[in-house]
Amino acid sequence: MNKNMPCPDSELTPYDYELPIECIAQEPLPDRTAARLMILDRKSGSIQHKHIRDFPDYLTPNDLMIINDTRVIPARLIGFRSKTGGHWEGLFLRFYGKDLWELMSKTRGKLQNGERISLIDPSGNKGEELEIAGRTENQTILVKPISTADPLDLLDRLGRVPIPPYIRSGIMNPSDKENYQTVYAAEPGAVAAPTAGLHFTKPLLEKIRQKGTRIASITLHVGAGTFRPITANRLEDHQMHAEYAHITADVVRQIEETKNRGGRIVAIGTTSVRALESASNLMPDGSIDSTGNNEFQIQAFTGETNLFIRPPYRFKTTDAMLTNFHLPKSTLLILVRTFGGDDLLKRAYQEAIQEKYRFYSYGDAMLIL
Repeated sequence: MNKNMPCPDSELTPYDYELPIECIAQEPLPDRTAARLMILDRKSGSIQHKHIRDFPDYLTPNDLMIINDTRVIPARLIGFRSKTGGHWEGLFLRFYGKDLWELMSKTRGKLQNGERISLIDPSGNKGEELEIAGRTENQTILVKPISTADPLDLLDRLGRVPIPPYIRSGIMNPSDKENYQTVYAAEPGAVAAPTAGLHFTKPLLEKIRQKGTRIASITLHVGAGTFRPITANRLEDHQMHAEYAHITADVVRQIEETKNRGGRIVAIGTTSVRALESASNLMPDGSIDSTGNNEFQIQAFTGETNLFIRPPYRFKTTDAMLTNFHLPKSTLLILVRTFGGDDLLKRAYQEAIQEKYRFYSYGDAMLIL
């Protein structure tokens, strides 16, 4: 047996399912609001089939909708080793101190400190160079751009949209620049989209506001670890990736006011849920209690979270969740199952496959009430 694969009696086994390859959406629908929407009621156990355009019907004037305003950056880089001409690919992860970038890297052989990489822009033209400056303890590389241009401008000019490998084997189409971005994206830093948010259009958001439902923005920069498979046999042994999150005091105030008047906190996507629950479980030393079994109140939060939401986690702030359909054996599927309940979510996924729902980033969604 492959040592990187879970054993048959792994705690991960119940989170596996078979998905026909034709169910994996390769492109979004031309009208984002035409995507299908499965409505799950946790109290009754009922399942209904609607569309995203029907989503406002399930909101009330007392509710507060939380969106993740992170912006996907063109983080996928392609180039060659300047000295040898060998092919190189990289994925930008974050800015690492002054003038350094942290990247995932793939090439033949080992990169040496001081070696340079020549980048190729999406049009096939040679662009700027990166100089290898070192490695992290996670074996990612540190590079220093030779150019003095603004780093985000460099990435925008030389990078490609980092769409997931299950969409066209990760090959970007020009349309992905718009399609793989929410209409409310504002804060650059994500290397994957908060995909539940891809369903919204500006007219749909306006319809929600006209209903009286308030909308508040938080930030969680989705990292490459969101696609990392779990290989541990026990969920508690999985090392969760860290992601930057930011929730302001004003948003905390709106959440508290909503709760006090009996309204619901409706989180758009697992990324919003993860940020909200992280801010709701802050220990006095600044660490995050991963159980949810405490009496802490939500607080303003800026920093990295490695919260892995898994059974028997107790949700503190999130009352309802809009989410896409997730990969088998993934941390996102485990989060959703923990929130919605195993029996209901198993039935929902089976029904979604039978009804030919579209899965993953460009696919359909479910609303868990």
